[in-house]
Amino acid sequence: MTFAELSIEQDIVDALATKGIIEPFPIQQQTIPLALTGQDIIGQAKTGTGKTFGFGLPLIQRLGADPEHGVKALVVVPTRELAVQVTEDLELAASNRSTTVVSIYGGKAYEGQIEQLKAGAQIVVGTPGRLIDLQRQRLLDLSHVQEVVLDEADRMLDLGFLSDIERIFQAVPAVRHTMLFSATMPAPIVALARRFMSRPVHIRATDPDEGLTQANIKHVIYRAHSLDKDEVIARILQAEGRGKTVIFTRTKRAAAKLVEELKDRGFNAAAVHGDLNQEQRERAMAAFKAGKRDVLIATDVAARGIDVDDVTHVINHTIPDDPDTYLHRAGRTGRAGKTGIAVTFVDWDDLHKWTLIDKALQFGIPEPVETYSSSPHLFTDLDIPAGTKGRLPGSSAHAASAGTDDKGGDRQRGGQQGEGRSGGSRSRSRSRTRSGGSDRSTTNGSAEQAAASTPADAPSAEAGSADGAAKRRRRRRRRSGGGGSAEATASAPRAAGEGE
Repeated sequence: MTFAELSIEQDIVDALATKGIIEPFPIQQQTIPLALTGQDIIGQAKTGTGKTFGFGLPLIQRLGADPEHGVKALVVVPTRELAVQVTEDLELAASNRSTTVVSIYGGKAYEGQIEQLKAGAQIVVGTPGRLIDLQRQRLLDLSHVQEVVLDEADRMLDLGFLSDIERIFQAVPAVRHTMLFSATMPAPIVALARRFMSRPVHIRATDPDEGLTQANIKHVIYRAHSLDKDEVIARILQAEGRGKTVIFTRTKRAAAKLVEELKDRGFNAAAVHGDLNQEQRERAMAAFKAGKRDVLIATDVAARGIDVDDVTHVINHTIPDDPDTYLHRAGRTGRAGKTGIAVTFVDWDDLHKWTLIDKALQFGIPEPVETYSSSPHLFTDLDIPAGTKGRLPGSSAHAASAGTDDKGGDRQRGGQQGEGRSGGSRSRSRSRTRSGGSDRSTTNGSAEQAAASTPADAPSAEAGSADGAAKRRRRRRRRSGGGGSAEATASAPRAAGEGE
């Protein structure tokens, strides 16, 4: 089947074909014909099954080839990364039309987003907080919206956006076309659909008898020691056929630490977490999608925006808190019908969490096998060449920590740093000594020099202390007065060093 057979207009079909997108996925085959007629839809499908084009193509086509200026369609998503991803997909589909798409989300300046709205953008893709903010400031007019889409509705529930979603629904016209997409259907989402949708058709893109986990993803569960995880990961990253890899951590700190560790071991890694600003996160994600980085370390908040078809491995550095989060993480691989591998590390303290996930997802692995970086089954399970070590050949701490210059200048800079290290160290020691710092070696040396220069008939400690205080006061007066004595001259470099 082709998109043209689903009644998608030729200019949209041609736009998709430029990226090799020819045949629709099951969720698209089922939703597109109904959505084109204006039927409200609840689409339920696992992540990575093509939901964006399932709602995006009908939405673009229903707006017409040359829509009037002003917001006519609203797509609400839970995260910034997903907003960027959905926007890119819609821009591709609408590339042969005058339709324009704008992303509205926090973490970036208002000005650019407001300019696009004023320029007449017809489709808005945004996160709830920024949408409501601009709408309250009357910078975003939702009164003419004809199409509303809630994407990843269950994730918005998890993030506490339900009340914001209700506010958004109250701001759009009562008569509209509404589509809701979600991987799971918890009760609050069902209630939301009943309240704000008109006789929706519920579409499931998978067979009811299919297991909860995707058949094309191999799940490997290990009980691992926290101090050995980095070594295990480094060996997994050298498995046969390993392509783009996403590693999930529980905290921002763990993500930042792991990306530095992997760079040090020679891997081309990037991170996406909350301590990075939006520009840094987008740059890391773009590098990962483009293949400039083949390892992406992320926290769960970023997971929904990682929509990349060629991710071969997902590694859970720490176990997720619940089955749904596990499915969403694992769903970063095995996309678009391809196969994938999901590896999960279970700490001893988190065995109770694994028990719940194992029962809910019917893995039948109540006791994950204890695994270390030297365990033979690690190599056979994941097709890692025998003898693989946890550091890439030729990698070094210098090259990895320097390492983002694609032109090969890092090795030269790293060498220069290494050559100049001893000189830099001496310079820092001198600076600390002059500044009254606490460098142990220079402090001891100063004490020895002082002892050697003290005459045998030195006055008592008390007298020496008083005399020393008087000398220090005289030195301070000379420095402040700019006198030309030897002491004042000697103190000048120290003042300059302190200023540096």
